[in-house]
Amino acid sequence: MHAILTVRVDGAGGAGPGPALAEVLVIDCSSSMDRPEEKFRAAKNAAVAALRMLPDGTPFAVVQGTHTAETAYPATGPMPRATAALRSDAERAVHRLLAAGGTSVGTWLDLCRRLLAAQSAPIGHVLLLTDGRNEHDDQLPLAGVLDVCDGQFVCDAWGIGDGWDAQELLRVTSRLHGSADAVRAESDLPGEYQKLIRGLLTKAVPELVIRVVPSPGSTVRYLKQVYPTETRLTGTGVAPGDGASEFVTRAWGDETRRYQLCLSTDPAGRPRREDLQLAVVGVDLPDGGEALLPPPQPCVVHWTDDPVLSQRTDDQVLHFRLYQELGRAVAGASDAYRHDDPDLAERHLGRAVALAHSVGARQQLAQLERLVEIHDAAAGRVRLRPDLLPVDFQHLITASSRSTYGPELDGPGAATGPGGQPDATAPCPACGEQTPASAKFCPLCGHRFEARP
Repeated sequence: MHAILTVRVDGAGGAGPGPALAEVLVIDCSSSMDRPEEKFRAAKNAAVAALRMLPDGTPFAVVQGTHTAETAYPATGPMPRATAALRSDAERAVHRLLAAGGTSVGTWLDLCRRLLAAQSAPIGHVLLLTDGRNEHDDQLPLAGVLDVCDGQFVCDAWGIGDGWDAQELLRVTSRLHGSADAVRAESDLPGEYQKLIRGLLTKAVPELVIRVVPSPGSTVRYLKQVYPTETRLTGTGVAPGDGASEFVTRAWGDETRRYQLCLSTDPAGRPRREDLQLAVVGVDLPDGGEALLPPPQPCVVHWTDDPVLSQRTDDQVLHFRLYQELGRAVAGASDAYRHDDPDLAERHLGRAVALAHSVGARQQLAQLERLVEIHDAAAGRVRLRPDLLPVDFQHLITASSRSTYGPELDGPGAATGPGGQPDATAPCPACGEQTPASAKFCPLCGHRFEARP
């Protein structure tokens, strides 16, 4: 069974004492960055724009990335805390950078991990920029570095120029709880960096744990973020006692995220035409911080023999499923075009256009129009443009990693309990376990409820 969970944080602006953020800027300094010169100039200007936005007291560093990794600032020692004088020193160091060398993203991230590990700021963040592909992966394989860095910091990655690899950026950001993006015009990069840093400075909740407690006979298959970007979540293991699976989410401000939960259960012997609880889902702060947390919510299933009802798919589950199909269609088109099969690429892009149209993905449609002439969006009838550029596929892939909200939970048809309020849980008076507040009996011990509190 699939369900969409919505988690919203409000009032996160009141950060605790000390800086909430520690920032590392990674600038690709490979040889290709100064071809053309405007590209490297824009990268430096963007880094300077980000540095100028860091509040006093924020630990920061600048990493020079080639086939090796070095701290361009500070030259030695740990990350300093920002002051006006130190920001100016860092700006001068950025402008002195030269483009010479290759690309080893794993080496860059490993240095970032070591820099941030020495900091006490609750949110470590890396802002990485590259114009190429990870051609020197043998220096320090990225796969192993991501395993080590997962959970240590958040990383956003940007592409610039026409040689970067969107799948490589998404590989990094999906593991490190960030997002991937790119600019077409180099001059746009400083403004995009300012926008990103401005958003980062609103983050005040380092971590939230989503806790899924399956009912007997049910198991948790996976939980993944589907809005605003798709992010891989790795459970911390099954807890002893209640068998809970816990998933850590990172770096929250005042925002909403959505997650897709997949549960497995065997319907054999289960009652029909009644709501049965498969799991209870709650959120928690791992550091014991102060917050008003919502009560755990039940995840219920209604078994039915009605073939019409059993074929229905929840609107939100369908919405995000179509987004995932859109991503696969785009990846298929890119792969076909790279292997000189324009007809197959066109068919995949037609499918992508139809999917983007059906879910209202305006940004993706705008990117698709750079690759195809759209004759009928709903039917997916398109024609490949003769003047498209390979980098257009990379921009499309990054755009397809982001989703829209989809149907609102508080709209018509939203599941509610008595009094029109969202359904919640209440303890069973017989066994004490949490059960749906609107249930007629406890799905765990079978106790029937005469009246619920």
